[in-house]
Amino acid sequence: MRILLIGPPGAGKGTQAVRLAEHLSIQHISTGDLFREHIARDTQLGRNAHARIRVGRLVPDEVTIGVVMERLARPDTEPGFLLDGFPRNLVQAEALDGILADSQSKLDAVLDLELAEAEVVRRIAGRRVCRQEQAHIFHVDFDPPRVAGACDVCGGELHQRDDDREATVRKRLEVYRSETAPVVDHYQAQGLVTAISAQGQVQEVLDRALAAIGQDQGRPRA
Repeated sequence: MRILLIGPPGAGKGTQAVRLAEHLSIQHISTGDLFREHIARDTQLGRNAHARIRVGRLVPDEVTIGVVMERLARPDTEPGFLLDGFPRNLVQAEALDGILADSQSKLDAVLDLELAEAEVVRRIAGRRVCRQEQAHIFHVDFDPPRVAGACDVCGGELHQRDDDREATVRKRLEVYRSETAPVVDHYQAQGLVTAISAQGQVQEVLDRALAAIGQDQGRPRA
């Protein structure tokens, strides 16, 4: 099975991607992981990506497409894969269509995790991170520390990262809507998209995703 998982920041996409891939016994392909792998291997693709990442710039589409193309060409993806973080825009979506067409395959499903903007902001802006090296993470609503502002584990000071501030989160959502909405529309036109509510517990969301692709706890329905 070949699946694309899409969702706004804060929707739990990374968590669901790992769990869904494990249930289906398919490869979880994350662009973030691929960049780190290529950088560690010091490949040309890795050098191109690192040159942008280290100065805070976006990795060009052609580099991102290149690392994904290389990963999808490996034999372990033949039984299936789950794409997480790619495609992020219409250029990448069209490139993916071409990659799959060349290998005489296609996506089976696109799962679109949906979450209200207010909940996205609540989830991300509520994070507090320990300043110590271990960087333990808490949440003011879901997992508050026993003592406000102090890490339960080491006693270090908790702080809110710049990326987690409300204004930044709302800007990230604007970018997501402008770049990723056309991707959803692209696959909607192909009849591949199923919307999944990302509200609720992790297992509840996973169950919805499995049901959407005709699975029950990772097993095909009768």
